[in-house]
Amino acid sequence: MFSRASRFCAAALVVFALLAAPARASADEVLVFAAASLKTALDRIAAEFGAASGHEVTVSYAGSSVLARQIQLGAPAHLFLSANREWMDVLEADGRIDPGTRVDLLGNSLVLIGGPNADPVETMGPGFDLMARLGGGRLAMALVDAVPAGIYGKAALEHFGLWAKVKDSVAQTDNVRAALALVASGAAPLGIVYASDAMAEGRVQVIGRFPAGSHPPIVYPAAAIVNGPAAALEFLAFLQGDAAQDVFLEQGFTLPGE
Repeated sequence: MFSRASRFCAAALVVFALLAAPARASADEVLVFAAASLKTALDRIAAEFGAASGHEVTVSYAGSSVLARQIQLGAPAHLFLSANREWMDVLEADGRIDPGTRVDLLGNSLVLIGGPNADPVETMGPGFDLMARLGGGRLAMALVDAVPAGIYGKAALEHFGLWAKVKDSVAQTDNVRAALALVASGAAPLGIVYASDAMAEGRVQVIGRFPAGSHPPIVYPAAAIVNGPAAALEFLAFLQGDAAQDVFLEQGFTLPGE
């Protein structure tokens, strides 16, 4: 694993090389396809990069599975930020991304959320009576067979022997932010989302945390789509620098290897 310092140095070298190139007559436009869980942090980072570079960054958010399929079908994305490695692997196998630009950008953790008055879970494990806590309501989760947050959540529930008991009470959504919204609005009493999502929504609270060993490691890879503009590589490098990573950390993400 690379340290934060080594990742920053690599990013800085890319930025230096790009800035040393002949000046462009006009700013470039960069279209980023990004996992929905990145929205709060990435909106801030894209604005900061645009102000500093003059480039225009547009971000399209959805579940990683939806975005990957759109790229497979020829959507004009320049960067892809996925919430798991598997969907990036699919695009790499299809020759859609430049493998030399691929980097494990971020990590995250998985949490159980409830409304402001929900009681905390003392122990997240096989003895936890999740059905009783739902009280006849639904457990909000992203699509458990396609969207990374849902895949991780299902794996964690299976790890503790809870999935078979609760699967018929799951309300599946197209992405993790939609699951977050169900709990925030009171439509579902509980939900499984990333820690960063919980931090982005003041109407929910974390009532339990899933141990890292209960699900596959949560990794966000990023890569440039083939034949994109140079500005896409600049933005990818910016994402690995201290300014951007401070925003990610502030929003509840982690860095690989830390």
